[in-house]
Amino acid sequence: MIFAIKEINNSTDLLPGIKLGYEIHDSCTSALVAAHVAFQLSNGQDPEFNTGDSCSQSGVVMAIVGESGSSPSISVSRVTGPFNIPQVSHFATCACLSDKQQYPNFFRTVPSDNFQADALAKLVKYFGWTWIGAVRADTDYGNNGMARFLDTAQKEGICVEYSESVLVTFSRSRIQRVADIIRRSTAKVVVLFAASQDVRVLFEELLREPPPPRQWVGTEAWLPHTDLMRFRFVTGATGFVIEQAGSPELIEFLMDLSPSNVASSPILTEFWEDVFNCRLGKSELFKLFSIYLKLTV
Repeated sequence: MIFAIKEINNSTDLLPGIKLGYEIHDSCTSALVAAHVAFQLSNGQDPEFNTGDSCSQSGVVMAIVGESGSSPSISVSRVTGPFNIPQVSHFATCACLSDKQQYPNFFRTVPSDNFQADALAKLVKYFGWTWIGAVRADTDYGNNGMARFLDTAQKEGICVEYSESVLVTFSRSRIQRVADIIRRSTAKVVVLFAASQDVRVLFEELLREPPPPRQWVGTEAWLPHTDLMRFRFVTGATGFVIEQAGSPELIEFLMDLSPSNVASSPILTEFWEDVFNCRLGKSELFKLFSIYLKLTV
């Protein structure tokens, strides 16, 4: 996000004469946190807003980019919709968000899950898998996506042995019950419509007693996550993902970040620690800054 805004502000073609300011908030994938931030942004009373001389306008937000999840996006849209604040998401795919009566201010740069759900049903039909199990996340994303899939699958002549839900906040006993159903089922194919964090708790439970061989059919929300492929029983999973786009300029921007840039931003610190597999305390930042000075002088 920081990189994109800098590119816009440095461009002579995009928004000439206008400089964008921004604030970045982490919803932690929580709809409640997203709604709380949306209220702050909508009324212009965000206590963290910088009212320095570089800003020519008040702290009223003109637009919101996000959220990545469907449920947090719904929370934000319900708060900001009455104020006509445009909201653009890069990854919220729930078909429910296409309802302009409920979410008139919501826009996105990805297709709705109706396309994915229909495609998954046709994929299952293509391979002749007519007896399947269905597992979804108990979220707007999972419930709406699976409902569309099951409707299309029925029209394609596909039969469903079971339809269960999981969620990262469910008790272990509830996750265990779903895992046992998968283990005991006669369906050899499992369609899993869920986000990565919800998939992870299910796979960790299945790992305790791996099920008989199953063909997993997944969605764009968890298939690209390579850490989930460490579960060997998922080998051969298939489905659809969103095409990735490389950006050499973004890589260059991230690699050129100075230690002071990293230290001043919790988001960049988290990124740095994740990429380089380290923890940046005060002593580590001081050493890093010293090395940076030697290299740049």
